[in-house]
Amino acid sequence: MLCRRAPPAPAMALQPISLLSLVLAWGCVASSSLWHTAVAPPQDLQITDPGLLGSLDIEWKPPPNIQTSNGCTVKYKCEYRNAGDREWKVIFTRKLKLRVGFDLSRTAEVKVQTLLKGWCTNDVEVQSEWLYATFRVPLQGKLESEVQNFHCIYHDWEYLKCTWQPGLLAPRGVNYGLYYWYEGLEHTVQCDHYIQDHGINMGCMLQNLSQAEYKDLSICVNGSVAATLLRPLYATLRLHNLAKPSPPQQLVVSMSAAEELRVVWSPPGGQTPPQCLEYESVSTQVETAFTISRANRSRVSCVRVRGRTNNFCADEGFWSEWTQECFSVSRKEVKQLFILIPVILGLSSSLLIFTLIGQCKKKSPAGKPSHTLVGC
Repeated sequence: MLCRRAPPAPAMALQPISLLSLVLAWGCVASSSLWHTAVAPPQDLQITDPGLLGSLDIEWKPPPNIQTSNGCTVKYKCEYRNAGDREWKVIFTRKLKLRVGFDLSRTAEVKVQTLLKGWCTNDVEVQSEWLYATFRVPLQGKLESEVQNFHCIYHDWEYLKCTWQPGLLAPRGVNYGLYYWYEGLEHTVQCDHYIQDHGINMGCMLQNLSQAEYKDLSICVNGSVAATLLRPLYATLRLHNLAKPSPPQQLVVSMSAAEELRVVWSPPGGQTPPQCLEYESVSTQVETAFTISRANRSRVSCVRVRGRTNNFCADEGFWSEWTQECFSVSRKEVKQLFILIPVILGLSSSLLIFTLIGQCKKKSPAGKPSHTLVGC
């Protein structure tokens, strides 16, 4: 007789309990997710121009009913860029107002979100949706009237030299002016040392800018001429990224006892911080010396070194001009050279004499040897 075994009762009892646990866990996760996404973004995002050549004020209000008690902190993440830029610049702050630099010839784009973290969020950072805003100044004149080839170099961390060319549609006799501002100045300042070509301002030299280092330096180059509107040029510079040092100094090439060439130099003059320099010679390096081995010495006839700001102090920069030091062969090689010179001269003289004798014998009558070498 066949018997059928009934399913065990405990297993049947566990099924509703497991199902209830899953439902409760799903409910907790869902409620937690809904709670986390409920953080509101900031309000009333505004961008205003204080007339500082591209440094714009970004201001917003906190979100309504934000929870800031019981150890919860509120911060804001602000990202900004000019239209057409690929990357956003990011600032984290607890303030409600920022001042950052833009290129006013293009639209300024800004977005801000709320960040909440602490006891009220189980110590998980909660992010709000983004709040967006844009800003653009009314531009005057045609684009082709804007100055061309605007270029700046911060020489030796002492002075900034900017140059430009007139715009394609700029009329003759245009009067250009450069204005600048950085944080710490009360108002914009005009250049007081212009570089001129036939009476027209084609550049500017700015000194005493140490307070502007590692800050946004806002610049505007504008032109004026009777009855014609010209497009102004706006630029935001970082001086440390435009630095160009002078060539290294006191380059000395010496020979060691092991017949290795030792090359040593000193940092360039000016105000360039020595710790901010890197050098290029045979290879890029930070030290102010290197050695050329005896095996490679025969392939070296000249040593050149140049420097620039390293990536610990700047994102980019300009190489200095090359310094150049040529050296002669060692004393041993010079001695051997002086020994070889008389030998070579002697052999050449003998060869010349034998050549003349041979030519005279050819010109003499048969059977009558010639007894003179002069005139043949």
